[in-house]
Amino acid sequence: MKRILSILFTICQISLFAQTTISGKVTDSKNNPILGANIYLDGTYDGTSSNEKGEFYFKTSEKGAQTLVISYISFETFTKTADVSSLKNLHIKLRDDVNSLDAVIINAGTFKAGEKAKVTVLKPLDIVTTASAVGDILGALQTLPGASAVAEDGRLFVRGGDAEETQIFIDGARVSTPYSPTPNNAPTRGRYSPFLFKGITFSTGGYSAEYGQALSGVLDLTTIDKPDQEKTEISLMTLGVGVGNTQIWGNNSLSINASYINLGPYTEVFPDRNTWLKPYQASSGEMIYRHSFKDDSMLKIYGAFSYTDLDVIQDDINFADGFRFGLNNRNLYINSSYKNKFGNNWKIESGLSVTNDNSTVKISDDNVDNNENSAHFKTKIRKQFSSRFRINFGSEYFITKFTEMYNPINNQSFNYGFNNNLFATFAETDIFFSKNLATKIGVRAEHSSFSDEFTVSPRVSLSYKTGKNSQFSLAYGGFYQNPRNEYLKFNQDLKSEKASHIIANFQHTQQNQIFRVEAYYKDYNNLVKYDTETANLTSKYNNNGNAYAKGIDIFWRQNQKIKNIDYWVSYSFLDTKRDYKNYPTVATPNFASTHNLSVVTKHWIEGLKSQIGFTYNFASGRTYTNPNETGFLNNKTKNYNSVSVNWAYLIDQQKILYFSANNVLGTKNIFGYNYKNESNINGLFDRQAIVPNADSFFFVGFFWTISDDKKSNNLNNL
Repeated sequence: MKRILSILFTICQISLFAQTTISGKVTDSKNNPILGANIYLDGTYDGTSSNEKGEFYFKTSEKGAQTLVISYISFETFTKTADVSSLKNLHIKLRDDVNSLDAVIINAGTFKAGEKAKVTVLKPLDIVTTASAVGDILGALQTLPGASAVAEDGRLFVRGGDAEETQIFIDGARVSTPYSPTPNNAPTRGRYSPFLFKGITFSTGGYSAEYGQALSGVLDLTTIDKPDQEKTEISLMTLGVGVGNTQIWGNNSLSINASYINLGPYTEVFPDRNTWLKPYQASSGEMIYRHSFKDDSMLKIYGAFSYTDLDVIQDDINFADGFRFGLNNRNLYINSSYKNKFGNNWKIESGLSVTNDNSTVKISDDNVDNNENSAHFKTKIRKQFSSRFRINFGSEYFITKFTEMYNPINNQSFNYGFNNNLFATFAETDIFFSKNLATKIGVRAEHSSFSDEFTVSPRVSLSYKTGKNSQFSLAYGGFYQNPRNEYLKFNQDLKSEKASHIIANFQHTQQNQIFRVEAYYKDYNNLVKYDTETANLTSKYNNNGNAYAKGIDIFWRQNQKIKNIDYWVSYSFLDTKRDYKNYPTVATPNFASTHNLSVVTKHWIEGLKSQIGFTYNFASGRTYTNPNETGFLNNKTKNYNSVSVNWAYLIDQQKILYFSANNVLGTKNIFGYNYKNESNINGLFDRQAIVPNADSFFFVGFFWTISDDKKSNNLNNL
């Protein structure tokens, strides 16, 4: 028995002597000890956790080369492979994880909405639940800081820039004609349904080198990768009808939307200020096909077609019988995109968009036919070398062919137009020095065939996290854009217009709460000028125009801090002056308001099974020229005010009754004045206020969803 005990004791001694002690200390980059770090030898059960001093030690019987792993939340995992005998008295400094939720983000000038956005200012749901938006993407974006309220137009006017200076993309491919045509003083809408998009990136300046041909802003819409279920959606509205269906089979899915709108019945009940010879009517359809491959690559094909028809006589002080405007527009847009992974963390994305837009316009007794064919080819490659360094580069090619025929009443015909091919290449890198400091550096080069001009645009952004929930960002960039079609169709001897942006941003975020303030300065050069009342074939054109815009944007949003209430407030201050078009002097353009304010509130009432929304929009007066006084753009209109409300009532889980009213108080807003071409007997010019076609707009709809889970409804779409 003694012999057996002696043998066991000897074996234990040999085992103890054979073990190796691994030890060290774990700290952050500032030498602060990390408590609770997980430390172990890879592939074994040997390990421990660090104590309050960051120290650790444990024993192992493993021999030879082993891999020591140290991990802790919000830090990059550390690994060290060495002989176990050397893993003693280590001092391990863990690096911040730049991909963690509390890491810095590069965000100067950019708002994001979507499932992958770390900080969301606007959610996709907000597009269709904001009272004043009427289910339109553009309408919801106009409640964000930086966007000016030009209610009679409806397009995006960003930080003192004209609407033509903001470009719209779908899955990275340009939409050359994104707006539905309308008569004067009737706001346009985006052509595309918000129901097919999962994410939105709206940049009011300083955007990535990936994007060009935009002096002021970029809106990039990302379509849904894969729907969660099959469903059918039916809409019955005071304005028309709509139907949508989604089918899924294997790795494929197909979504189709179609709608028909006719304002005839509405204007019979609520007459406006126009005489309609043919009421506004529009039909549209959208389709998106998706296929997912086994290697996580994806193919999407998106198509949209719209048809618009109207004929109206509008009251005009210079036309005794009114001003006649007729329009017939057909628009086809096709977009395909493909993304794939290859090699070691390489990703490729390619896309193609094709647009055909044809309009026949009747202006008084004259007819104008125009046709635009455009295409956009794009390839982008990304590589993530590490969590701290990644690159993004690619090339794209734009093709535009524009033709127009003008047929005045005397039966003469004038034909004009232009062709332009533009090649661009870009490269950009993201560098994360730590989870508190990051930069994006890029450059974009473009060549336009119409001017044989080569331009280079540097872009740089820097973000620094100043606290647990706050960060500060700076951005600078140069931007070029071809002159608009209405100039190039008459004269191609022009250069690209140019703008530079400087942006400083501060953002503070907490759960369900965000505060953001941003200051900016924009400098414009090479803006197009002409010497006639309107741009025409006989005008003399040059690139001698210039402008500036500076201001401050403020945004505050809070959700559920007050039970069942989500609200946000945005305010913009804008100081801008321009010398472009036929301006005789530098002046504040008539689309710019010094002050813009939006207040949006949404409240869910459980007992009534209802969601109620409220939006208040304010804009200070805009400039106009009063010929009875000296000067140019020498007067301002009164301030713009509008209160809009909506109410969604759940009849049952999949049926919704919806009401909305824009400018429900019927405020008499004025956008400017038309003056008589000739003075009266007193030597003064009589005038007519430019007002909306209707002071208020009302909408009622019934929405029915038929889905596999019998739970989905259109509340997300209202």
